[in-house]
Amino acid sequence: MLEILGLVKKVSDYSTSVLITGESGTGKELVARAIHYSGNRAGRPFVAVNCGAIPGPLLESELFGHVKGAFTDAHRNKTGLFQESDGGTLFLDEVGELPMELQVKLLRALQEGEIRRVGDTKPVKINTRVVAATLKDLREEIKNGNFREDLFYRLNVIELKLPPLRDRACDIPGLAAHFVEKYAKKFGKQFKKISKEAIASLTSYPWPGNIRELENVIERAMILEDTDTIRGKSLPIIEGGSSLPHGANAAADGLSIKKAQESIERELIKRALEKTRNNKTKAAEILEISHRALLYKIKNYGL
Repeated sequence: MLEILGLVKKVSDYSTSVLITGESGTGKELVARAIHYSGNRAGRPFVAVNCGAIPGPLLESELFGHVKGAFTDAHRNKTGLFQESDGGTLFLDEVGELPMELQVKLLRALQEGEIRRVGDTKPVKINTRVVAATLKDLREEIKNGNFREDLFYRLNVIELKLPPLRDRACDIPGLAAHFVEKYAKKFGKQFKKISKEAIASLTSYPWPGNIRELENVIERAMILEDTDTIRGKSLPIIEGGSSLPHGANAAADGLSIKKAQESIERELIKRALEKTRNNKTKAAEILEISHRALLYKIKNYGL
């Protein structure tokens, strides 16, 4: 992470595109914000959009804007996010979910420094820095014909790979302490420390949901705990670090982190689908991932 933060400092003053890769919950948007707010664009807007959360036709208008009469519901001119973030940074989260036709328009915007609103005949010059993020392997997506190779190289001038939390367990106590401080202020509680037992549980758990899951666990523990110390019994989801879903047991026995993570994800997705009676939209909300990311994982795991 120190190496990544060093790269953030180096690239922050340049308008070069940056691609941030990593699993869901590793803090990709936080890194994008760090790039923006530590550079010379800090005084200008930082605008974030999740490319997997908005349907393709709406996303085009959202990104590039439209003119009055461009389509049925276009009752007035609309400024797109590229123009809203002019002089600043546009963060494209889950850029791997972009439909192919929008990939072409994004490529042109990056190459020419201009965009064209839907229904307009004149291009508009922009000075927007693009930082993109994805949990997908875009090189694999290129092979499968789902992502443009030229756009990949245009976005991937600088790549920042965020490691999953399980690969940096030494960061967990510090992150946990940060979240304790954050929620102590929010809840008005006087928390002083995390017990050694709780720290041991936190550091031994594989964290399939990464930092986002850790934050949720700490928030829940602070609500349940009646003392000024988070103890092991305040962490029911972890239970001493040994409570892996049943589907992960065989993989965990083999000590393969990758296989254990896949088993955990597969089991959690199954549970979410069962709980929502196969309603993928609601399941994605429970799992805290986008609808498209869920569809990708369902296909990938053969569920």
